[in-house]
This record gives sequence, C-alpha cells and structure tokens, in this order.
Amino acid sequence: MAQDKEKSVAAAALTEEQRQLAMKRFNILRPHIEEDTSLTHAARQAGISIRTAERWAARYQQNGLAGLARSIRNDAEARRLPDDLLAVIEGMGLKKPRASAAAIHRRISTMAKAQGWAIPSYSTVYAILADLDPAMVTLAHEGASVFRNRYELIHRHRAESANAIWQADHTMLDLLILDQRGKPARPWLTTVIDDYSRAVAGIMVFFGAPSILNTSLALRQAIWRKGDATWPVCGIPDVLYVDHGSDFTSKHLDQVAASLRFRIVYSAVARPQGRGKIERLFGTLNTELLPELPGHLVKGKPASVPKLSLAELDAAITRYIIGTYHSRVHSEIDETPLDAWRGKGFLPRLPESLEELDLLLVMHAKPRTVQRDGIRFQGLRYQHPTMAGYVGDAVTIRYDPRDLSEIRVFYRNEFLCRAISDEHAGEVVTLKDIQAARRLHRRSLRTTINERVARVVDFLPAPASAPAKPQAEERQPTHGTRQTKLRIYQEDDR
Repeated sequence: MAQDKEKSVAAAALTEEQRQLAMKRFNILRPHIEEDTSLTHAARQAGISIRTAERWAARYQQNGLAGLARSIRNDAEARRLPDDLLAVIEGMGLKKPRASAAAIHRRISTMAKAQGWAIPSYSTVYAILADLDPAMVTLAHEGASVFRNRYELIHRHRAESANAIWQADHTMLDLLILDQRGKPARPWLTTVIDDYSRAVAGIMVFFGAPSILNTSLALRQAIWRKGDATWPVCGIPDVLYVDHGSDFTSKHLDQVAASLRFRIVYSAVARPQGRGKIERLFGTLNTELLPELPGHLVKGKPASVPKLSLAELDAAITRYIIGTYHSRVHSEIDETPLDAWRGKGFLPRLPESLEELDLLLVMHAKPRTVQRDGIRFQGLRYQHPTMAGYVGDAVTIRYDPRDLSEIRVFYRNEFLCRAISDEHAGEVVTLKDIQAARRLHRRSLRTTINERVARVVDFLPAPASAPAKPQAEERQPTHGTRQTKLRIYQEDDR
C-alpha cells in the first residue's frame, strides 16, 4: 500500500511534458498490461524494438507511470540543447539514406564545436533519435506505401447484400502439378468471391499468365448455375471489384459489363488492403488445402513429388470450397458463407441462357469474308449451306478458343448459322492444338530442309586449295600498265 502511494506521489510530481511522454509509452504497453497481448506483438504494432518494450514494462512494474517518464536532471536547464541543434539532430534522423546514431553524433559534434555549442553525448543523440515518432520515421525512410500498410486506418467495408459486390483476383499457387507434357509446373488460380458473404462464386485454374480468357471462364462459372446443387452461388453482380491487371482493364470485359449491366470498380494502384477479403481466401487455401496436396512448395522446393493434373487440382479446390470453406463459420461475419449468401432467400439475376453468356464471355469476335469454299480461319475451312447466299459478303465470326471445331457466323449483327469444320467434325480442336500442329509442321519442314542441304553438300566437289600468294615483285604493276579492279582467281584462267 505504501509502495502504491509512493508511485502515485511520483506520478503527480511529473511535469506536463513528462506526463505526455509517460502516457504515450503506457498506451503502447496497454494491450500487454490490460488485454494480455504479448509484449512482442505490442512492440511490433508500435514500431519499437522488443528490448525497448521490455525496459518500459520493467520500469512500469517498478515505478508505475512515473517509471515511463524521462527523468529530469538537476542541471537540466544548463544541459538543455539549443533548439537549432535539436532540430538538426531530428532532421538528420529523418534524412535519407538512413544514418546510424554514431554517424549522426560525429557530424553533430563537429557542427556543435564550430558553433560554439556544448557537444551532446552519444546517449543524448541516441535518445533524441529514439524518441522520434515511429510513423514519421517510417514515412521518411520506407516511403508512403509501407507507411500506409503499417499506420493508416483501414475502412472495413462490407456490401449490404449478396451479389451486390464481387471481388476477382489471381494468384500463383505454392504448388507444382503436371502439365500436358507431364512436366512439373506452377498453376495459377483465378477466384471470384461475394463481398457480403465471403462465398466463392467461381474459380479457374490454369497454366501461364492470367489472360482475359481465363478471367472470362472464371466469371462464366461464377455467374451461371453450377452442376452441383451444394454450390448454389450464382447470378450477375451489381459491382465487380478488381485490380488494374490487363485482363481486367480490357475492352472485352467492358463490353461484357455493359451487356450484363454490372459496373466495374478498380482498386487503388498498389493498395492491396482493398482486396483483403480475397487475399485472405488465398491465404486460407495456401495454408489449409495446398499442404495436403502432393507437390506443395515449401520455401520454393516441393515437399513431395508432384502428381496432380490440372483437372485433379480443380476438383480438389472445388471439394474444399464446397465441403469445408462454405460450411464453416467465418470469423468476420459469424456465420457460414453459404448461409450468409442465401440469407432470407432471393432470386439472383441471371442471363437469358448459357449460350448468351458464352457469346458475351468466351466467344472471341473476328471479321471474315465468305469465300466460295466457305470461311477460312486458323488454317481450317468452315462450311454451312446457309452461307451459299452470302459469298463475298463480310461477316463476323465468334469462336471459342477451347473448341475450334465450329464457329458462329453473324451477318450485320444478326446470327446467321453455326459453321462446321469438315476436317474435324465431331472432334474438339483447341487453339493450342492448332498452334502445336503449326510448330510440328514447321519442325518437319526444317528437318527436311536440313537433310536435303546436307545431301547437296555431300555431292559438291571438294574446294580447291588456296593459291599461293604471289611474290612481292609479282604484285607490283608494271610501269604504264593499268591495274584492273577485278580480282582474278585461279579458276578464271582455265
């Protein structure tokens, strides 16, 4: 009791400046003292070292609030630094590139001596630098981006209802799977989630960089009804929230948004906080699902042998979403994503048909002219009896890069027919198949060329030996003889 009284008296004797400093340090320690938060976490949040936090905590335990105040020496007035010198020390502490306290002390000592000021000790300079506002130091030395991520307030927005806002983004998975050639490769995942419920509306796994086709396929699955009744999330959103990737800023997606009547909103450049909900889903997949799959990458190296194909990975992610993620209570909304999306029941807005959605999302448009033998595209010939009356006319074709066995033909924006490639009727021919066939054909031609060139070389006569160099006197032209500009070779004299 007496000890507590002494602490109270000591705290009451503090000056206003000391009291403000003590309360500032106490607020840093408050989560640890009152909420049982770890001291390491409290120090990290405040941007101070753990040793400093431990020292403050020990002082508080021993002397209460007074222990957190900087002590005032009896000769403080005599030792107080000039305001200009203090400002210079603080300015050097904020200057880029960041200098050590020792380097700043050496420069300050030289300057103080030249000005006739008392030279401050190293500990004084160190204390002044340590007392700088951590947020200000971060902004000065690490830039606005790090400052925003560490110190700026975050507005945690949530949509008012299901399908009001969807978020879409891509991530490269920490996983190796087998590509079409059976070689290990890292896949990408495109995900579309509902902002209000955190429910996943659609996914797309693929190889290679994100593209408008992969984004369109993810949106196709997100918007249309799934084949599995346990995954009911579907519909057209009011807003699609995306970043500034080239696939999200494409004219194709703008046309889709205008046709389906939803708005595209772009996040601020280099501000990942706005996409925190979908980033959290990516983190959940990387920490919960992927470690259970063969080929999981740990520090860039596979922990097990890759075995999954692209289709098997897609099935594994789908099972996790339906069986685990959708049915588990989400800590942010205190209910399961599926229950939150269903709510009290509503009818999602849908396109008229899947064919209409495909025409908008995955059918790429190209201008063509109807020839006498049909329409030629990507080395294939497409025909349909309806085109007989349109020979020589300009038309627009729409095709699915995943299946080039047929195209849809439009004349003056009106659907005309579905033209079939006779060479591949009943087969699925992808754009990748066409490209692979082209490469194989070029490689075959190149091999034939090399073989025939080699045969020609075999039958050529051996090159004649180089003629001996003429003597110096033979190279000198005779007086009065005109020197020819043409070179005469040994073969020319025969």
